[in-house]
Amino acid sequence: MADSEEFLEAVRNWFDQLGRCCAAVDYASARAIFDADVVSFGTRAAIVTGLDRLEQEQWRGIWPNISDFKIDLDSVRAGGSGGVAWGVAVWDSIGYDVAGNRFPRPGRASVVLRRSGTRWLCIHSHFSLKPGTPPRTFGPGAAR
Repeated sequence: MADSEEFLEAVRNWFDQLGRCCAAVDYASARAIFDADVVSFGTRAAIVTGLDRLEQEQWRGIWPNISDFKIDLDSVRAGGSGGVAWGVAVWDSIGYDVAGNRFPRPGRASVVLRRSGTRWLCIHSHFSLKPGTPPRTFGPGAAR
């Protein structure tokens, strides 16, 4: 039981940190919680390998174009073994259509974390939109 609580706390803390980074469009702080060789895919990026590509192909195309990003920390489910943890959560945000109109942009995420000393680094992430959600967001400054 102690192990499962440790993994749940680690994953919940990691999701909390990422949520704050995304909401603040803080790439530098987000990079600090990912492994340099992360393998990921998301709402925009196909499979990417490496932190530089994840930032360029996913984060920079989404984070400035959404608002109110928040991970539901009560939804986190997690487990693990040894120095590896996995977790899932649901999240919500606001997207913007081409005319600048707001729309709900809910989704879900899964991650695999690796312990590195006292920190947990993401070695795999998958963020996807809830089915039926418009796939593109143009940002709050979209043409009106």
